[in-house]
Amino acid sequence: MQVADAPLTAQEFEAYATGKTLSYAQGGVVWGAEQYLPGRRVIWAFTEDDCQYGHWFEDQGNICFLYEDQDQPQCWRFFRETTGLRAIFMGADGGTSLSEVGQSETPLNCPGPDVGV
Repeated sequence: MQVADAPLTAQEFEAYATGKTLSYAQGGVVWGAEQYLPGRRVIWAFTEDDCQYGHWFEDQGNICFLYEDQDQPQCWRFFRETTGLRAIFMGADGGTSLSEVGQSETPLNCPGPDVGV
């Protein structure tokens, strides 16, 4: 795998991520994991948090995620590096950078809110 200077296109991102669950960390601390489903659907979970369901789309070279119960997308630029993906947030803070630290074909564990009731 080579380091890329240009961000991944939507097609490159889709080819890389679909069918996988990727874990992301910031500064060596695991931030969360996202499962990439066919049809550009996703499931995101912060560490020890409930799953959020949504979808992603391309907007002006960014990969943007819109989750249920949110009205504003969260847009990122993804770069392929020797160790996996690096994601840079394109929001107001402009500095959040996450690195891929794990890859699996295992779905996220997302029990429903009423399990056991």
